[in-house]
Amino acid sequence: MKIAVLKETRPGETRVAATPETVKKFMGLGATLSVQTGAGEGARFADTDYAEAGAQISPSAADAVQGADIVLKVQAPSSEEMRVFTQGQTLIGIMSAYNAPDSVPAYARMGIDALAMDFMPRITRAQSMDVLSSQSNLAGYKAVIDASAYYGRALPMMMTAAGTIAAAKVFVMGAGVAGLQAIATARRLGAVVSATDVRFAAKEQVNSLGATFVTVDEEAMKEAETEGGYAKEMSDDFKKRQAEFVAEHIAKQDIVITTALIPGRPAPRLVDADMVRSMKAGSVIVDLAVEAGGNVELARLGEAIEIDGVTILGFANVPGRLAADASSLYARNVYNFIAAFTDKENGNFVADPEDEIIKGIALTRGGKVVHAAFEDKAEEPAPAEAQQAEVEEPSSSDGDE
Repeated sequence: MKIAVLKETRPGETRVAATPETVKKFMGLGATLSVQTGAGEGARFADTDYAEAGAQISPSAADAVQGADIVLKVQAPSSEEMRVFTQGQTLIGIMSAYNAPDSVPAYARMGIDALAMDFMPRITRAQSMDVLSSQSNLAGYKAVIDASAYYGRALPMMMTAAGTIAAAKVFVMGAGVAGLQAIATARRLGAVVSATDVRFAAKEQVNSLGATFVTVDEEAMKEAETEGGYAKEMSDDFKKRQAEFVAEHIAKQDIVITTALIPGRPAPRLVDADMVRSMKAGSVIVDLAVEAGGNVELARLGEAIEIDGVTILGFANVPGRLAADASSLYARNVYNFIAAFTDKENGNFVADPEDEIIKGIALTRGGKVVHAAFEDKAEEPAPAEAQQAEVEEPSSSDGDE
């Protein structure tokens, strides 16, 4: 089994799909690895580190994927990147297919078996493979660190000879993986933290971290969680009442962090312009859902802006702002997945189409679209000589909820 690791080419992407640590682990499975030169430089992994781990360093993407059975990436490949792929290869990455649904039939036309790590089902045996959780965990932490840097005041209460500094009030909207980590981080830094979520189960989790759970209607929350553990969209009545409740609460906060995402749909709008302007000058809002349309009305993708004294942070690829750790966790997720489906006798990767995990993440197989969410995009595969890379550019968003 040969595995190729490509350098990410999308602007601002600092992560890499394999680290020297996982290279050694893959070799323990009997695999050989080809790493494109410079693949790990954004995460501070040098080519020499990969070479010492046993990987071959390839000068280009085309050289790296030549003869590879599996190609590893962080983000879905661009059209240009796809030109070096060959029929029959397995592509593993964060495919962001909901943001670029036309990319799925393009993989099928290329004869590529595309596996979306961001579609990993939230079941017990897949926990170590859950890239959304590992990346969102870091995003929640970094959101608090970014907010504190822009806040310009201390977060904990401080009692000094010159007087007392009040603790900052932090409000986290969305208590999924990112939200819970944001709560925990803000609490460790000494802030007074409150949080809200549409799922009833989140109340206990929020309280266990020492934060206060706030909502307008607990009964409605009980109905708002899917079997897969994701949040689903609430009724218009709940949204209206919750917005009124949140508007009153948010005006009293110093820092607001929004994390709410709905798979396959635009991020729900939680904070409107009036709410932003109701906050005190010097307050900070961090929108972790900005790549999916944003929870905050005035947030701008990739920018830090100020509106009437309130700073709104809309940084893209927040996990990538902690590149080394994000890469290490993602690479381990990928290794755990591949190891679980590697035949121990012959060392080959065997993606059993009847397995629950493979059913959840397989977008294409054998030149056909196989994921139920994209069946309407399925097409008859083009002749091999006419196959071209026609992949739409997806967003880099790593969902949380």
